[in-house]
Amino acid sequence: MSHLLVNLSFLLSQPTGISTYALNLLDSLHKLQPTLLSPHFWEGFQHYTIPSNLTPEQGSKGHLQRLIWTQFELPQIYQNLQANLLFSPVPEAPIYTNCRYIVTVHDLIPLRFPRFSPLTYYSRYYIPTILNRAECIICNSQATAKDITDFYHINPHKIAPILLAYDRSHFYPLNLPKNSINRPYFLYLGRQDSYKNIHRLIAAFATLPNCQDYELWIAGSTDKRYTPALKKQIVELEIVEQVKFLEYVPYEELPKLINQALAFVFPSLWEGFGLPVLEAMGCGTPVITSNISSLPEVAGDAGILVNPYSVEEIADGMKAVAEDGQLRSHLSQAGIIRASHFSWSKTGAETVEVLKRFL
Repeated sequence: MSHLLVNLSFLLSQPTGISTYALNLLDSLHKLQPTLLSPHFWEGFQHYTIPSNLTPEQGSKGHLQRLIWTQFELPQIYQNLQANLLFSPVPEAPIYTNCRYIVTVHDLIPLRFPRFSPLTYYSRYYIPTILNRAECIICNSQATAKDITDFYHINPHKIAPILLAYDRSHFYPLNLPKNSINRPYFLYLGRQDSYKNIHRLIAAFATLPNCQDYELWIAGSTDKRYTPALKKQIVELEIVEQVKFLEYVPYEELPKLINQALAFVFPSLWEGFGLPVLEAMGCGTPVITSNISSLPEVAGDAGILVNPYSVEEIADGMKAVAEDGQLRSHLSQAGIIRASHFSWSKTGAETVEVLKRFL
């Protein structure tokens, strides 16, 4: 009998991005009767307990401990449980063993924007070895599939692009006023890495002709590598009173935050998928996002697509949404319709079909 293992060693206690993806696949994976490798227990699943110190929450040490566990402990677990396929929702798997596996690649950001970081070396040397040995590679967009072939020269026939989705029961229109206590606000949600392009977003906001009538809210954990420069920028532009850094916003508070925004602005220089854009569209909040990478695959014609390298284009998009009520209404309705085409059940069903081919 075929036996599937699902590697959940990377799961965060405060789920974002990849953790959200993995957790939302579980309902669909249930029909394959897998064994979950995790420190946590999920009712209705077979379960194998693994250490809880293998996640990014333990910093670089957690990553290293997970990589060591993956290479030396996981093959033994695979053998002991008589598995014949491992599914890892991240591109990590045992290399020098007879483990058969399928992995998911979310983006190749460290190669597109290399810096002196372990992640760049990890992406340059470790991941291609994993992908070449994989039975199949799942990825989250056509843009990521193209990156895999361009950077790693992997055969496209080995790659299965499956678009992600969002939680419709959590992100939906709340019909709340589009403003804070004081002024209407534009919202950015995500990390503050340089490729997220927040410095150009801030510069664009500062050029709005009636900038003083609005606020820019930047939600997401601050980062000592990038946040100080952003705060210095808003001081130099004299918009300190209008730009707010909200830190990490709990999941349950996100729908209200997104719903009340005048527009969701996400001018990232590259994304493997761009989940926040989809969540904002699901809330009926007008979206301004980049015209490159996977973001047009997500937003389609339901958002304003701008050149993320152009401060002027970002500003023009913000100005148009701020001043044109009909445009806001159109983008709101178009976003809701667009978002309705994405569902975790569809993502999960397509993933199950790929796994079944190799079980």
